[in-house]
Amino acid sequence: MKNNRRDFLKALGIGSGTLLIDPVFAQHISGIEEDKNEAAEQPVFSVRHIETDYVVAGGGMAGFCSALAAARNGLKVVLIQNRSRLGGNASSEIRMHICGATALNQVWRETGILEEVMLTEAYINPQRSWEIFDYVLYDKVLSNPNITLLFDTMLYDVKTEGRHIEGIRAYCSQTEEIYHVKAMYYADCTGDGTLAALAGAEFMRGREAKSEFNEPLGLEKRDDITMGNSLLFMASEHDREMPFKAPTWARKYDFEDFKFRKIHSFEYGYWWIELGGLENIVHDGQKIRHDLMGVVFGVWDYIKNSGNHPESANWALSWFGAIPGKRESRRIVGDYILTQNDILQQKNFEDRVAYGGWPLDDHLPAGMDDTSLSPFRSIPLKGPYSIPLRSLYSKSFDNLVMAGRNISVTHVALSTTRVMATCATLGQAIGTAVAYCVKHRITPANLANTKERLRDYQQLLLRQDQAILGVVNADQQDLAREAVVKASSESTGFEAKKVIDGVNRDIQDGHSHQWRGDLRSGDAHIELRWSAPRTIRTVELTFDTGLNRHLRLSGENGTMKRQVRGPQPETICDYTLEYLLGEKVIKTEEVRDNFLRKIVHETESIRVDRIRLTAKKTHGDPYARVFEIRCYA
Repeated sequence: MKNNRRDFLKALGIGSGTLLIDPVFAQHISGIEEDKNEAAEQPVFSVRHIETDYVVAGGGMAGFCSALAAARNGLKVVLIQNRSRLGGNASSEIRMHICGATALNQVWRETGILEEVMLTEAYINPQRSWEIFDYVLYDKVLSNPNITLLFDTMLYDVKTEGRHIEGIRAYCSQTEEIYHVKAMYYADCTGDGTLAALAGAEFMRGREAKSEFNEPLGLEKRDDITMGNSLLFMASEHDREMPFKAPTWARKYDFEDFKFRKIHSFEYGYWWIELGGLENIVHDGQKIRHDLMGVVFGVWDYIKNSGNHPESANWALSWFGAIPGKRESRRIVGDYILTQNDILQQKNFEDRVAYGGWPLDDHLPAGMDDTSLSPFRSIPLKGPYSIPLRSLYSKSFDNLVMAGRNISVTHVALSTTRVMATCATLGQAIGTAVAYCVKHRITPANLANTKERLRDYQQLLLRQDQAILGVVNADQQDLAREAVVKASSESTGFEAKKVIDGVNRDIQDGHSHQWRGDLRSGDAHIELRWSAPRTIRTVELTFDTGLNRHLRLSGENGTMKRQVRGPQPETICDYTLEYLLGEKVIKTEEVRDNFLRKIVHETESIRVDRIRLTAKKTHGDPYARVFEIRCYA
């Protein structure tokens, strides 16, 4: 289905001139003539023109990772976020913990930029502050000179020409600025598909019929219904009784209302406080939020005053959400629409760029409006499934990509792809893809359908720690693949040569893909040796960070108990990296207190015939664990 951009603007009150803007700019969007008065000579709103390589609309986990990936690959990026925090549903404003393929309880925790963020947050945030999670994201964006971050800025208009997006317009309420931004590529990471809808791109909404994609979980007849929104709350225990009186607008609940909804703890609740699936999830958002407020305070009133939870006597609310967490709205149509069958069959697409592993987790649209029904239907998966690049760019425009819950999937497939860890990896995939396309002057569609380019791009993603199912290191520029590897000690099944076997993590194939050196009697080292000297500028190390475990910030104490907060015990903490020629040490780099999985050492060009990594200690494990070493000229 296609949305009409003019109708969309009219609904926002922009096409009619309702939005207050300076008169000169108003001529461009509504035909209003310039008013020759003093106010026109000194307009309230400033218009700023920006030209860049890449515009990312939406600062949730998908948009954040997309912007950072593109910037790290050399693009100038403008990141537009309509609030003053990054992270979307994971931010301090909403406080949903980041879920993904760890739901499989195997080894598939997502890596890349997301792993870097989660390791950093776990290390610096033992106090479990949501605002510190915000800070981690903000710091990484602000520290990258290639990114211009526009907070409190809402996209409201898109200019197109044929199959090309020419520019966007956005408005910042805090600074009274209107931005005209022109770029080569645009990413819709808004979740709602706002950029695509404004451009007039084809999108889907609602639940498909079985006949459309032959999905067993499809409906007999399609509808326009979605999953709902949720508001969370947090509470704290005190040393005395803490009374609570509900507002008059709070909903009333009794014991029967919680037959399918478990009140299992008080400190963090509850994903099933959900409404809105039967309404227009975007345009009825104000009503849905107010209704959800009534549910939150009604549930807390039941906990405190029904008499069914006397153990809540000393508990009091400490925070409640004011911005609902969304699950579903528009889904932008790409060259491929991912379906339930693709996921259950674990189809390995040739143009795969990421994976998912969350269950097929579909929430009933009525939510708390019908407590006689179970709030969800969840079907666990046997293993991870691949997501193709063709589902991450618009079929309507050559320079529009997307990541997040608005990608090209059916409603049933969305029930697994929508979670934030998956969305983050999709963001890294499209940010890297756009950088690759700009460099090679091709479109994402060209990239997805040109085998040689596609393999090259997948190798770039893999090098930057984005895991892709079944893709191994075949990078011809990696000099480590030519080396002979020796170590001071090896464990059976964890030999030194494993660091160049092409796989940088446990993939449950019966092999470790990892060197382990014994640290119980002192340092352990591993060497890469070449038969003739090589020029080295970059050495890249991939360590073990316990990808079999969960790692996420949550307000729920039970969730936090199933993970390691702080540095992961397997990770090498202190080490030296030596560059050698013959018996001479040309250069030595010392690292202390490392907690990251992927470390890149950049140096001036050095002629060497050996490099030596000496592990001095880990964060608790008796073995030095290294998955991969790469070297580049």
